[in-house]
Amino acid sequence: MKSHVRAVVIGGGVVGCSVLYHLAKAGWSDVMLIERSELTSGSSWHAAGGFHTLNGDPNVAKLQAYTVSLYKELEELSGQSCGLHLTGGVMMADTPERMDFLRLVHAKGRYLGMETELITPSEAKAMFPLMDESNFVGALWDPVEGHLDPSGTTHAYARAARKLGAEIVLRNRVVELTQEPDGTWNVVTEQGTVKADHVVNAGGLWAREVGRMAGLELPVLAMEHMYLLTEDMPEVLDFNARTGRELVGVIDFKGEIYTRQERSGILLGTYEKACKPWSPVETPWDFGHELLAPDLDRIAPSLEVGFRHFPALENAGIKQIINGPFTFAPDGNPLVGPVPGLTNYWTACGVMAGFSQGGGVGLALSQWMVDGDPGADIWGMDVSRYGEWATLRYTNAKVRENYSRRFSISFPNEELPAARPQQTTPLYDIMVRDNHAVMGDSWGLETPLWFAPSAEEAHDVLSFHRSNDFEHVGREVRATRESVGVTEISNFAKYEVTGDGAEAFLNRLMTNTMPKTGRIVLTPMLNEAGKLIGDFTIAKMDAARFMVWGSIAAQKYHMRWFQQHLPSDGSVAIRRLGINLVGLSIAGPNARKVLEKLTDDDVSGSAFRFMDVREMDVHAAPCIVNRITYTGDLGYEIWMEPAYQRRVYDGIRQAGEEFGIVDFGMRALLAMRLEKNFPTWFRELRPIYGPFEAGMDRFVKLSKDDFIGREAAAKEQADGLKLMRTSFLVDALDADVMGDEPVWAKVGDTDYGTVEKPHGYGAPRFDADGKEIAKPEGGTLRDGDWRVVGWITSGGYAHSIGSSMAQGYIPSALANDGSEGMFEIEILGIRRPARIALEPPFDPAGDKMRS
Repeated sequence: MKSHVRAVVIGGGVVGCSVLYHLAKAGWSDVMLIERSELTSGSSWHAAGGFHTLNGDPNVAKLQAYTVSLYKELEELSGQSCGLHLTGGVMMADTPERMDFLRLVHAKGRYLGMETELITPSEAKAMFPLMDESNFVGALWDPVEGHLDPSGTTHAYARAARKLGAEIVLRNRVVELTQEPDGTWNVVTEQGTVKADHVVNAGGLWAREVGRMAGLELPVLAMEHMYLLTEDMPEVLDFNARTGRELVGVIDFKGEIYTRQERSGILLGTYEKACKPWSPVETPWDFGHELLAPDLDRIAPSLEVGFRHFPALENAGIKQIINGPFTFAPDGNPLVGPVPGLTNYWTACGVMAGFSQGGGVGLALSQWMVDGDPGADIWGMDVSRYGEWATLRYTNAKVRENYSRRFSISFPNEELPAARPQQTTPLYDIMVRDNHAVMGDSWGLETPLWFAPSAEEAHDVLSFHRSNDFEHVGREVRATRESVGVTEISNFAKYEVTGDGAEAFLNRLMTNTMPKTGRIVLTPMLNEAGKLIGDFTIAKMDAARFMVWGSIAAQKYHMRWFQQHLPSDGSVAIRRLGINLVGLSIAGPNARKVLEKLTDDDVSGSAFRFMDVREMDVHAAPCIVNRITYTGDLGYEIWMEPAYQRRVYDGIRQAGEEFGIVDFGMRALLAMRLEKNFPTWFRELRPIYGPFEAGMDRFVKLSKDDFIGREAAAKEQADGLKLMRTSFLVDALDADVMGDEPVWAKVGDTDYGTVEKPHGYGAPRFDADGKEIAKPEGGTLRDGDWRVVGWITSGGYAHSIGSSMAQGYIPSALANDGSEGMFEIEILGIRRPARIALEPPFDPAGDKMRS
């Protein structure tokens, strides 16, 4: 065993071996993997081995597609078979709502280049004749699904890594991690100490314990997961003999089960509601190649549905029951990347779908370590997406909820209840008890979404269509636009940047020039590749003090970047304020009249201008007031310590009573920002877009001497834009866009190159007689005229103008075509006419917010 390496990967499951392989492939041959037992001694060895490319996050789906496409190359390089079975798979819908969900998945696949196809239950039965098709209303076929040999695949990664120079040390547990002042890690093992420049926690079932060695409590929990293997089934043997093919994989949402062929029988697994955590506090180090006790009673409800839907299974003998632990993060996605606050400590854990995601995780993490950037937008997997509120018991509750909903539909207006409320502001009880607010979870913080007329009506009716909130959100929007409204804005990130070097520091990070004292600027933040990694409001309070506001969900993500670039001379300090600073916003044509009644300061239009900031007393409470709102109307953001929030809110309500002031929630705010064509972080603004593509031109000052990403941004502008963020007016029916829908354009055979080629390699589909069915067009053309040219990032209904709206990205050559009949947006499988809004429908000149 070497005494010093560039990086140590802790954990010898499929994820750890993938990270090792990708690091070696990227040129870091001086790397070592340390495993406490044998390879695959955690979850990998007893995994069902299924893989697929579909994912709720398109960017994660791309990494899953990479994982699947890698396996053949990996076999050739390593000489080790992965036991690959590319069968294809079907998802079965038993209700119209589940069919709507499959339509959304299919539409999303269009712009990702996926060859999915909506099919009938009878067509699905032809590929999996064990089902009773009368239980279903439709299905989705995906050719890039299948299963493999978990042990063979893990060893293929390991052999390939060894061939590239990496070292693997087995039967050697890591017992301690310490860090030297120079950042070097001492990896203390049973066989001695290894010094490493970098440490990767790929500990799997032991990821929490490896995290605790560095002072971390990672939000990850293992759950017991069961699947069973049947004896040989004559129905399977008959299908194989008749067609010469293997049965496809099947997901049955109603039964919460998945099935596939295993030898001449069936593998059937469940994600049951009555789920059970395993070792919720500590993982025993001596756990290894053993299984947990089976518990068929726990999965009996799922099996009962499965037997009705797949009658042949009821008479099949059970050969073996597998019950083993798998780790999950609260949202089911992996925890990947550099841990904020630590130097060169990386995570690659919580990878529940290791054989779908392991290759993508290894690729992204290796690129991040070697090149300083993951090379893709992996926000959905970034370890920084969780804050301190994701405690051990919170994680336990949320993981149980996520596991039990693995095959449940996620509705766009659904707020999940487990572990809530976790964080609240002083207004929580007023909002819920008195104002009948329906609350949402914003990075662990309770935030009003909309306000119902009574407590009995204060809940969401879950739907892909316009729901029971539609009328009430409309009332909030119209009342605010016509007079005045108030909303809580505590769910923004807040930072205080101080010191003699604060202005130079912010100028280096941000694309805009810093404001003068008493003024505000809006500014993007870029990475070295010139892609968007942040969007901020910055106010200069005095020469050495700035206030910064951004996205609440990206606080750890942004703090990691800020701390990485802090000057070493101590001239700058940055403090994340969290809910130690809370806020309210008043907006609408009467907003100034409300504020005038609450302060002794002159807040006239000439004395307190648009984009001014001022510290002033509001209803006798010390506050910071920004002359700006996300509604795009006349308005103010009022920030205060939590101790004053109830007082300020009461004052606003009293002062606004004569103007008919209303409370409005986050859904109304997001609807109003659509009317102004304002982008939002995580949707329109992500690390896959450049600032000019995103329409942020006026906030990017290339004339500045230097800022991170300047050269790349200048090149983006000079080379001409391929894509452009665009706003659409949509002729929707009873459902608005939710995000990730394809944009169609009537462009004939013109190739704009924005839709990716079909990913991976596809399994053909056959009819009941074994005849191959022609591959679907994938929705790329219709009548030779229409083509998918882009995608939607967000949307909704713009109540004050009475129109459905959407934002998305399309080729720049099309972005100024405001003609009728040029575009369509696919909503729940129905393509609806859309027209580009060449200017914001509400107050296009911006006169109201500047008045």
